[in-house]
Amino acid sequence: MVVYEPSQPNVQYETRHPVFPVLQAIGQEITQKVKPKAVVVFSGHWEGGRDAIEVNTAEHTDLIYDFYGFPKFYYEAKYPNKGSRELASKIMGLLSKAGIKSKGVTRGLDHGVWSGFSVAFDPEQNPLNVPLVQVSLYNNEDPDLHYHLGQAVASLRDEGIVIIGAGMSVHNLGDMRFSMSSPIPQRYTVSFDEALKEATEAPPAERQARMAEAAKRPDAREAHPHMDHLMPVYIAAGAAGDDPGKRTWTLHEGSMGWAQYKFASS
Repeated sequence: MVVYEPSQPNVQYETRHPVFPVLQAIGQEITQKVKPKAVVVFSGHWEGGRDAIEVNTAEHTDLIYDFYGFPKFYYEAKYPNKGSRELASKIMGLLSKAGIKSKGVTRGLDHGVWSGFSVAFDPEQNPLNVPLVQVSLYNNEDPDLHYHLGQAVASLRDEGIVIIGAGMSVHNLGDMRFSMSSPIPQRYTVSFDEALKEATEAPPAERQARMAEAAKRPDAREAHPHMDHLMPVYIAAGAAGDDPGKRTWTLHEGSMGWAQYKFASS
């Protein structure tokens, strides 16, 4: 299975937000039905080099509180996890085979991972209990490079490893001030989220080209002034191979789009 899921630093605390049960449901599907041997995750909060990828080789990682202006308890959150040097090495081998430069680093988990995972894989109610390895994005906005990155690690799925991309289908922090008093979606929130759906759900043979075109739309730059939160869905789609993509849920909320996608053969 390949999944693209939304994540924000407040998602684990706003239990009445519509995304909360959505994340719980996909987490339960993964642990109880898929039962992966490990999880590899690409978060919109970690960019490597412009032409090189970084892979977390740490066996035990702290959390990175990479957000500002939230209540003190946000910075005291915990999320138990374990990495795998063996899996990290395998990932770097696959990247090298695909002509992608990479290096191993020791890094904590950013909130693009642990905020959503705290809901999907609650340590007490639905623990993951398998190795978790985070891999960076490129530090550029080339959708085809990120699609190829997903293709390079796609064979991990044959070993029972789930690949997850964590970002947002629409992510414009600058316009959040317009929706502080009302969650009415911005025009581009709706138009780009729906265009991304059409592209991502295209037949696999057409998907890469359609998704690349979506990133060139005028409303794509409005939806993503910086495309770091968009690129994980390109990685997920690339890792899906011939499996179709399906948007399983979305929410248009101000300048945010909360789409979730699943790529699976059935």
